[in-house]
Amino acid sequence: MGASLKDFGGATSYGMEPKNIKLLLAEDNALIRDLYENAFRLMGYSIEIAIDGQDAVDKLEQMSPVPDLVLLDILMPKMNGYDVLHYIKNSEKLKNILVVMLTSLGDDEAAEKTLSLGASAFFVKDEHEPSEIAQKVEDIIAKSRTVK
Repeated sequence: MGASLKDFGGATSYGMEPKNIKLLLAEDNALIRDLYENAFRLMGYSIEIAIDGQDAVDKLEQMSPVPDLVLLDILMPKMNGYDVLHYIKNSEKLKNILVVMLTSLGDDEAAEKTLSLGASAFFVKDEHEPSEIAQKVEDIIAKSRTVK
């Protein structure tokens, strides 16, 4: 069995300075979840994992402080990404969290729906490498901090 990134203490073992940014990734596919988790850890992010939509809501309610950004898959069991996004944006505690939707649904209707519900961005997983998404998320966070 090979060593994982976690075995070496995360990104700091690779010389990356840890960022003071916390993310929640909600993704039901274990392989995709691991790819994104590793990409964000390599960039120095602290990342919490949710395995479905209900798990994401439960973790958001328990996290203190809340994460800076949530990455949501749309098609998940128990509670889909649209419902989680709606929950976040209608919660007094959570409404200011940035949300990025990650999905395999590449149609305009899905993109329009997520943006109308308050997502900051919408990305089709098959069109971007996890490292690209991690860089785009960093840009979204940086932009949101300059606006405040």
